[in-house]
Amino acid sequence: MADTKTFKLPDLGEGLPDATIVEWSVKVGDTIRLDDPLVSMETAKAVVEVPSPVSGKVLKLAGEPGDVIETGAVLAEFEIDPSLPQRAEGQDTGHHHGPPKGTGSPAPSGGDKVVASDDGGAISDEGETPPQGEPGDGDGERADSGTVVGAMQSSDTVHSERASSVGGVKAMPAVRALARKLKVDLARVRATGADGVVTMADVKQAAADGSARAGAGPATARGAARTAPGASETAAAPVTRRADQRTALSATGRPMRTQPPTVAASGQPEQLKGVRRNMARVMADAHAKVVPTTLADDADIHAWTPGNDMTVRLVRAICTAAKAVPALNAWFDGDALTRTLHPHVDIGIAVDTDEGLFVPALRNADVLDAAGVREGVDRLRTQAMERSLPASELTGYTISLSNFGMFAGRYATPVIVPPCVAIVAAGRARHQIAPVIGGFESHKVIPLSLTFDHRACTGGEAARFLRAMLDDLGQGS
Repeated sequence: MADTKTFKLPDLGEGLPDATIVEWSVKVGDTIRLDDPLVSMETAKAVVEVPSPVSGKVLKLAGEPGDVIETGAVLAEFEIDPSLPQRAEGQDTGHHHGPPKGTGSPAPSGGDKVVASDDGGAISDEGETPPQGEPGDGDGERADSGTVVGAMQSSDTVHSERASSVGGVKAMPAVRALARKLKVDLARVRATGADGVVTMADVKQAAADGSARAGAGPATARGAARTAPGASETAAAPVTRRADQRTALSATGRPMRTQPPTVAASGQPEQLKGVRRNMARVMADAHAKVVPTTLADDADIHAWTPGNDMTVRLVRAICTAAKAVPALNAWFDGDALTRTLHPHVDIGIAVDTDEGLFVPALRNADVLDAAGVREGVDRLRTQAMERSLPASELTGYTISLSNFGMFAGRYATPVIVPPCVAIVAAGRARHQIAPVIGGFESHKVIPLSLTFDHRACTGGEAARFLRAMLDDLGQGS
């Protein structure tokens, strides 16, 4: 009787309960080799390519693109081929599908490297191997250190996420996810990346000029000219349908749930996935664990000289205030009732994307000059938009900044994500009349909102922090 292997979805990052199927690299009946690409899965932080844990015939695949698979659920089933390379018996990593044993709050991840194993591996820090189990541990298990996927050739070999070739098209998993979202046929896209790899920009360009619409007919030769010079590289705008064009199918092509005749509904429910799904969980957790209070005031920037960068000045003001009032540049553990004051300032910069909210960390902001802050912020925004942020950049910040005023709004009550105790939000700058000696002047001001966890710091500390920000922003340069 042929030997079969069931492969369960491992934890793809810091205890996430599920992941969404982006694209299968194989189909039922195919023969796959050890460590060949099996499936691309989208988590809250990245699109991860999961390699095969064995060599053999694919007997079963769990789900279609767009389906949400719970961690620990069956992902695939294989008939092992003994004539092909297999993982040696002594190479099982021992990782499991549940939360790490004997650990407290998860430490920030150090990268997005994938360690392979049929039962799990780990995302580990650059140059480090996952920690070994403690001596005397009866089951011989090692501590789980993060994301687990695939199969490994020896010990804790690390595999970087790389472009895979599916259907003759080379592309990173994140690029395939974007193509699916924008309904772009990758086989019709002109590749400009090294070695014929399709890039994010290629997919956006194809979506903008409509040259590679999925299902638009037979593909033209790869590399053919697609667009006139100067065409936009932005994603195509969502297509709206008239009432008489509506169908009984959702955007995923599945039958939609209907409401009773007495219930008025203008749309159909769609399951949250990826970043938005995780955002919903994080916000609910923050609401349950934090005691928030918000202070608001206006920073008068009338003295600013031309050329001042608002985001850079906000970062500088936060660093100045954190030095004056360390209580808000801190972490708080509500269970243990402990507070950690940080000597450095790592600012979480909120980045709004179509997929949802990312908050990457601007590290050591307190020692960066203006040019360094601008360069760092631009890099984080670009990586967030391209879904290329390392997992390590999305955790470990000591205080947050939301510059929502670049869109609209004056004041806000931003949400604190534990273990942080404070977040600063900047509204839309405006002019207002200010009294001066001899009359009135029109001064430009920035509305500021400071939300803080009242368990961890006092109202006086928060007010002094906000005052320090106002004073720094009031300087000319």
